[in-house]
Amino acid sequence: MITAAVIDGSSKLATARGLRAETAASSLGEVLGLGSCDEDDLYAAMDRLLPRQEAIEDALAARNLSGGTLVLYDVSSAAFEPLGEIGHARDGVRGRLQIVYGVLTTAEGIPVAVQVFKGSTGDPATLADQVNKLKQRFGLTHVALVGDRGMITKARIKDDLKPAELDWVTALRGPARLSWPGARSSPPCPARLTWPRSHPRTTPGERLVACYNPFLAAERARKRGELLDATEAELEKIAAAARRPRRPMRGKDKIALAVGKVINKKKVAKHFITDIADDGLAWRRRAEDRRTSGPGRDLRDPHQPPRRRARHRRRGGVLQGPGKRRAGLPRPEHRPADPPHPPPARRPGPRPRAHPHARLLRHLAHAQKLASVLFKDDDPAAGRATRPSPVAPARRSAAALAKIATKVTADGAPAHSFATLLADLATIAANHVQPTAGLPAFTLITTPTPVQRRAFELLGVSHRLGYA
Repeated sequence: MITAAVIDGSSKLATARGLRAETAASSLGEVLGLGSCDEDDLYAAMDRLLPRQEAIEDALAARNLSGGTLVLYDVSSAAFEPLGEIGHARDGVRGRLQIVYGVLTTAEGIPVAVQVFKGSTGDPATLADQVNKLKQRFGLTHVALVGDRGMITKARIKDDLKPAELDWVTALRGPARLSWPGARSSPPCPARLTWPRSHPRTTPGERLVACYNPFLAAERARKRGELLDATEAELEKIAAAARRPRRPMRGKDKIALAVGKVINKKKVAKHFITDIADDGLAWRRRAEDRRTSGPGRDLRDPHQPPRRRARHRRRGGVLQGPGKRRAGLPRPEHRPADPPHPPPARRPGPRPRAHPHARLLRHLAHAQKLASVLFKDDDPAAGRATRPSPVAPARRSAAALAKIATKVTADGAPAHSFATLLADLATIAANHVQPTAGLPAFTLITTPTPVQRRAFELLGVSHRLGYA
């Protein structure tokens, strides 16, 4: 079922049809001996998967996690009605019952464990289970848990992380950040991107580090300027309508109504001061928005929220890396067509909780060894080395940029996405031939192309897998 989801993600019914001998879409059912399975067998497999989830996660943790490491944790939600409750729809699917699921990954983005919660569960309420999982099930010590400021709150630090003697990396919330002296001022040393600050009374036992991101400052200044200019263009249309000689717009109420329709259309109304009269309109930007947008100006936007972490067991390279390392999380090239929830007859017991775990296993099954024949960057370390700063946007290596520009790999073969490579490999067919005159039947396998042969070599399997 996991293999079928990687090849062509579909519903359980479609997967069963693709495996059955009568309606087979590939040789997968024959190779795995599943030519007679149906959707009930697939749901029974999910029932068998759920009791094994802890053992699988323990094995993944033993392989990928160790003491003194970073562990990333985040939550999301999905429309999934069997366990769903009314909650915040992070995936944008509104009007549906939601589930919340939390995922633990390594610093490189390799998923290790997933847990499902009811849709009304708040982010901080999911943290205690992850702490117990890391300490008790995985047996890890000296671990730094990385999470966002909405999850690792003061209460969670006091009640969950400190009693478990875990380190953490997170960010201060806005009110706590803006309460710092000089929080809106320029960095003390423009050449430095980070500088430590300490609040022994408010955050004892923690090290606070403020981070200035000049790249984010420039990008936000550009966007803000474009939004302000676009809004001023709309206001100028109203002012021109009040100045025109024929049928000019008159009346303070009428002009105010027209201004109200456009001034906050781009969410920038707070940056303008308007003066509306019976026969015209005037406006100006607030003083802080007339300043230049260069480095050192109006740092409310470019400041990264100060990161807070336990003061003891300090590790080098931790303060700027974790957020960027999530960029290395492998993503599937195509999204499965699986329905968001099984049909009503398929919902008994805890079975729906096995779906996210099956998706995690499918994610692990994506072949990362194929990077050299894909557009994927097969040398991410070289890309990181070209970044001028740890807070700069992620960059691809020169080899990956060359693949994108030329559409060919280093050995001159056509470069593929994961989806198109699967489609190419699917052209290898197992033809069952039955000669006449009583001769025995035999199977004829398509001869692979050089690209296909290279893909199978990278995977370490034969294109004749399952056949003599």
